[in-house]
Amino acid sequence: MSNVTVSKRRAGARAWTAADVGDQSGRIAVITGANSGLGLATAQVLAGHGATVVLACRDAGRGSAAAEAVTAAAPGARVETVQLDLASLESVRQAGEQITARFPRLDLLINNAGVMMPPYGLTQDGFELQFGTNHLGHFALTGLVLGSLLAVPRSRVVTVSSNGHKAGRINFDDLNSARRYRRTAAYGQSKLANLLFTYELQRRLAAAGAPTIAVAAHPGTARTELTRFLPSWTGPFMSPRLGPLNSWFLQSAEMGALPTLRAATDPAAAGGDYYGPGGVFELTGPPVLVQPKSRARDEGAARRLWTESERLTGVSPL
Repeated sequence: MSNVTVSKRRAGARAWTAADVGDQSGRIAVITGANSGLGLATAQVLAGHGATVVLACRDAGRGSAAAEAVTAAAPGARVETVQLDLASLESVRQAGEQITARFPRLDLLINNAGVMMPPYGLTQDGFELQFGTNHLGHFALTGLVLGSLLAVPRSRVVTVSSNGHKAGRINFDDLNSARRYRRTAAYGQSKLANLLFTYELQRRLAAAGAPTIAVAAHPGTARTELTRFLPSWTGPFMSPRLGPLNSWFLQSAEMGALPTLRAATDPAAAGGDYYGPGGVFELTGPPVLVQPKSRARDEGAARRLWTESERLTGVSPL
């Protein structure tokens, strides 16, 4: 899609809000990292509009607390939890088995969970923590539950990327940053991988004539727990007390969740669409169609990443 087309879609359009989600009765949505932040905000809106939400969370206790928060906000909503640690392929496999056993038909998989710029660390399988969690864990989970999605017309895989992808490069010679770890570069790589995965998945779904589409979103800059590894000096700038001053570059988790919600529910969304905030530098604002960096559209890199992800995870989505 050209930038001109995106601009035309933005021009004169009414701001999209949570009220536009529409009736989600009968739909089943699995949301990773749904115990806080963007995932919890997404779950609350979907549940409030009638969807069954499955909160896939690393910590079972926090998952249960999140389920109570969702039902408190949406009395009568059907909310379930699944324990999922994306930094463990064994946990991903177990979660995938539980999800497909309980839900042979799925409408939505929202790959939301992630880590951002932590000190160097490895997943249980020896992958760099950000690449392993943000990309490989979601790649594997998608492959494991895809059969349940393929059973439902217009089902969707929504993967949450970031503006951070714009600085990302896929270092195929050192995917795990073993030679040199720079937390910002590793984060950018993982978020670029999210988009390369989305576009390659969409190409493969379309080629197979599948009823499922792959869509991506990013939240701009949202006030969530994801920022906990940022330098301490950034804290004062992100304080809610400075709302009148920082509102142009920082928004609430509820606003940050809107691009994901639009990708998940907008009837006009097409496979390969990418939603983000419509404000300055895509940092804040109502969700609109946005364009990724050209590197995210590199089909050769996407195919290579897919093949490597299959090798590393042992999962072949399509």
